[in-house]
Amino acid sequence: MDHITKYKKKTRKSAKLFAKSLKLHVNGVSHNIRFYEPYPFVVKKSLGKNLVDVDDNKYTDYWMGHWSLILGHGPKNVKESLKKQIEKSWMYGTVNEQTILLSEIISKAVPVAEKIRYVTSGTEATMYAVRLARSVTGKKIIAKIDGGWHGYTSDLLKSVNWPFVESESSGVINDEKIISIPYNDLENSLKILKKYAKNLAGVIVEPVLGGGGCIPATKEYLKGLQEFVHKNKSLFILDEIVTGFRFRYGCLYPTMNLDPDIVTLGKIVGGGMAIGVICGKKEIMEYADTTGKRKSERAYIGGGTFSANPASMTSGYATLNHLKSKKSIYSKINSLGKFTRKEITKVFDGRVVVTGKGSLFMTHFLKEGVTEVTNAIQAAMCDSQMLQKYHFKMIAQNGIFFLPGKLGAISNTHTKDDIKKMILVSESF
Repeated sequence: MDHITKYKKKTRKSAKLFAKSLKLHVNGVSHNIRFYEPYPFVVKKSLGKNLVDVDDNKYTDYWMGHWSLILGHGPKNVKESLKKQIEKSWMYGTVNEQTILLSEIISKAVPVAEKIRYVTSGTEATMYAVRLARSVTGKKIIAKIDGGWHGYTSDLLKSVNWPFVESESSGVINDEKIISIPYNDLENSLKILKKYAKNLAGVIVEPVLGGGGCIPATKEYLKGLQEFVHKNKSLFILDEIVTGFRFRYGCLYPTMNLDPDIVTLGKIVGGGMAIGVICGKKEIMEYADTTGKRKSERAYIGGGTFSANPASMTSGYATLNHLKSKKSIYSKINSLGKFTRKEITKVFDGRVVVTGKGSLFMTHFLKEGVTEVTNAIQAAMCDSQMLQKYHFKMIAQNGIFFLPGKLGAISNTHTKDDIKKMILVSESF
């Protein structure tokens, strides 16, 4: 029985429900990447490392809520904290103590977070970070990375997918104010930045390229970008929405001796609830203070109706507080990630490159002419269809879930036996 036939046979309720979803929602989904052929299964519950669909199929999950669930699905301490908060209510629309508690824990763990403002998504966080950079510098151009994904903000919706030369959408204007530079190629990046230096407001970069292939930046590359940006009186923006609190308690940038002006956070710091964070140096963040400033002197970063809502703040605090008290979680999941990358590489014997860092990993099936994956161009030249087939086979046959074609994330609820099962399954692919 082929994979698609087996999948359809075991997900009949999902097929019926998704047919309804198609009638109600664009392409049946509310996030483009959640659709895959022939249709995505419909989840009814999750706990720990597992998803359970409406047909009662159980899957070991390596997608983990867009990589946000470092403690797994529904961790007890977070659940209990949320229950207590929900008894008091989950939306105030006013200043609340939960926000102060979360900000205290973030500011102590992230040195640059001298001032903080909350939103409800990573997209909003990067959108506001870019606006802030333009306000502070009085310049217009933002440089991003080939393959860099910073959410759906129009300001950064360019050069995300190969061939990295155009906007990802119609309806985007002023995309000439976005320029793109090659990842881990300092010489050519600096050539481009010098060309636009006079009007360069800032550079935004992920220390590990997430959607672009799970590729770590070299320390030399990031240091070189930062040095140029600061000499140019532009801002250095680190997008740590994926990497913040993923590899260590805090951000990745201190391990690379970096000095960013603005850092964006999300995912893990919300503990599975909606969140986005813009934080940075006091003198920069103060531009968001509208008190007594003319419109031309301020960066309007208003947040939104649900920004800093007490439920998200409570969930985030419970998660970070747990990570702070049990930092051994990081050595466990980083070790499992290292084991995963090593063993998958061994299984496919030269036919793949497995990128990643710590508890994140992604398998790239090599095509002729590609021998390494250090940037998004090389990642795009790999066999993405083979990766999707590999992931779908695991969903259909083995009860292992990756969002097809995307990177995997290991949580504290995964074990070495789970990884060994994945390796065994890979051997039969």
